[in-house]
Amino acid sequence: MPALRRLLPVVAALAVTAVALPAAAGAKDTLISFQTPSHGIGCFYGVFQGKADLRCDVRNVTHRAKRPASCQLDYGNAFGLTAKGRARRLCVGDTALNPKAKVIAYGQTKHYGPFTCLSKTSGLRCSNKAGHGFLLARDAQSLF
Repeated sequence: MPALRRLLPVVAALAVTAVALPAAAGAKDTLISFQTPSHGIGCFYGVFQGKADLRCDVRNVTHRAKRPASCQLDYGNAFGLTAKGRARRLCVGDTALNPKAKVIAYGQTKHYGPFTCLSKTSGLRCSNKAGHGFLLARDAQSLF
């Protein structure tokens, strides 16, 4: 996620703009924003310098995970996934919640590069081709 962390200030500034933003004309870098119909979960899929990352945030987490001492920002509502690695909670100072992001209807599955996301009334499930991912809902979040 290092490439995504470098881009987060830019992502925050662009969060209210287009759904897919190429970094430059002809470039293969991509940023796509999407959300669940409830607007309770928002995500960014990005490809930067050939590396794919997925970040999803839950708007109102009922039971937030304990923030580690190493994190001085928000913790417990943001989740990251790389193309092959395990999902993890993120320490962040911004958000992937974009009110203008494309809505993925309940029951719909979308593929973003190496990631597959399924939107259900019970939450959002995203995984990579290695079988790692997360299941996110306001009341519970699980990483696998």
